[in-house]
Amino acid sequence: MAKAAPKTNTTVNPAEDELLEQGKGRPTPSRREREAANRRPLVGNSPADKKAARARLNTEREKARVGMANGEERYLPAKDRGEQRRFVRDWIDARWNVGEVMMPVLVIFLILGFAAAQTVLASYALLLVWAFVALFVIDCVVLWLSLRKKLTTKFGSMQRGTFLYILTRAWQLRFLRLPKPQVRRGQYPAV
Repeated sequence: MAKAAPKTNTTVNPAEDELLEQGKGRPTPSRREREAANRRPLVGNSPADKKAARARLNTEREKARVGMANGEERYLPAKDRGEQRRFVRDWIDARWNVGEVMMPVLVIFLILGFAAAQTVLASYALLLVWAFVALFVIDCVVLWLSLRKKLTTKFGSMQRGTFLYILTRAWQLRFLRLPKPQVRRGQYPAV
């Protein structure tokens, strides 16, 4: 291993002219002056600035809302993005689902059960509710099995969380779905 060269103890005394040239050429600012220089509003102070910022934010939000409703990819949340999710959305929107009519039917059965409490009619209403729930579960299983086969055929593998995506999309009323349905009934996407 090589030894390091010995250090020499030499000091260099710069000339006075060099010291004067190295200075900053102005006095150090006081703390009050530095704070005053850094003080500025985070947002516009005037009401016109605030109104303009609010208007700009409202137009951006409206643009994002319309873009999401129309299914534009860049405005969609992460759970709705991708080719597979678009395929699933279009497939579910193209068919009639039991879940679409489930909420209105359940509300009717609930009213019927309260109106005819403690009667045989209430018992039948409860049986019909459970039968409707069972029909919904069967419809979701059939939809899941058919879509699983189609997704693996078309894309090779399935995205994680597809089952819950199918379930939640099939459960919603058609006019309340976001992004809005892009296909008409019976207009299935190509496999």
